[in-house]
Amino acid sequence: METIITVLVGVLVMVAVYLLLSRNFLRIILGSAILSHAIHLLLLAMGGLKEGNAPLISEEGSVYSDALPQALILTAIVISFAVTAFLLVLAYRIYRDTGADNLDSMRRDFDD
Repeated sequence: METIITVLVGVLVMVAVYLLLSRNFLRIILGSAILSHAIHLLLLAMGGLKEGNAPLISEEGSVYSDALPQALILTAIVISFAVTAFLLVLAYRIYRDTGADNLDSMRRDFDD
């Protein structure tokens, strides 16, 4: 299962890099969001997809699952949501001020 998730992470990183290299501001934002999701999946795969009980102290000696990767992923999801929301508001303000969402046309407007 980890192999399938690792291949999926590779595909998501390729798509994200393609979108990040475009000149459209919304594609760049979408690429950064996809890249953050790929990193979340990578953290999940690196933590291992183990099945086990909750890490509670009991008298039975059984296999416990590690909750640290899930906690890190949850924190990263919240941070990436905040960054994406900020970038969308920034893109809206830039579009409202310049009337364009293409980085080349914005550069020409500021050079004049």
